[in-house]
Amino acid sequence: MKPLVIAHRGASGYEYENSRAAFRAAAGRGADAVELDVHATLDGALIVHHDESVNGTSITRSTAAHLEALRLPNGEPVPTLAQALDAIDPKLQVFVEVKSLPPKFDGRLFATLDQGSNKGRCAVHGFDHRIVSRLGMARPALPRGVLLSSYPIRPLETLEDTGATMLWEERGMIDAALVDAIHTAGYRVFAWTVNDELEMRRLIALEVDALCTNYPDVARRAVDGSGGARAA
Repeated sequence: MKPLVIAHRGASGYEYENSRAAFRAAAGRGADAVELDVHATLDGALIVHHDESVNGTSITRSTAAHLEALRLPNGEPVPTLAQALDAIDPKLQVFVEVKSLPPKFDGRLFATLDQGSNKGRCAVHGFDHRIVSRLGMARPALPRGVLLSSYPIRPLETLEDTGATMLWEERGMIDAALVDAIHTAGYRVFAWTVNDELEMRRLIALEVDALCTNYPDVARRAVDGSGGARAA
């Protein structure tokens, strides 16, 4: 199977990351899916942004109204999750990295995912495995993954402890032994963030399940040249 091509923070090699422009550009650049980051504000608004602050203003310690006047470097407002989903082609999958989310706002996340045009094609993942586990307990059918940036000593336990099925691993930590172990157990390996075409080809040869990249068109070219059928 060919790996999925995931546009990292949208087509962020061409448009400002986590902007509506980047999300709109993803499909045209050959992406199968979009990855984005979410923080919750003090009053529970779900804001799409990688860092915890926007222009020096903390997202988690601000209200939604306070953030409305802020602009990204491309002049766009900072999008909410609902606005981001509206900007993404409904045929694409969406992978939401949950950066910060107090338990009392879990329902808002679920409701927003349910109301988007990508309903049924969304998954969550994160470095905070407690959040991943909690969301899975509340909604077992929600696909979820765990993020790692070091080589896992017990990768299967990491997945099993959280109920996740996707291991999001930093590209340089992925080798044949890791991929084989994860696949043998019935799980998937997602590589991030892969922007070099030679590295893409190395990972394709290892049979990773997804390439998360700022340049989805480059990944599309590498993937389509590798043979096999498109991943579902």
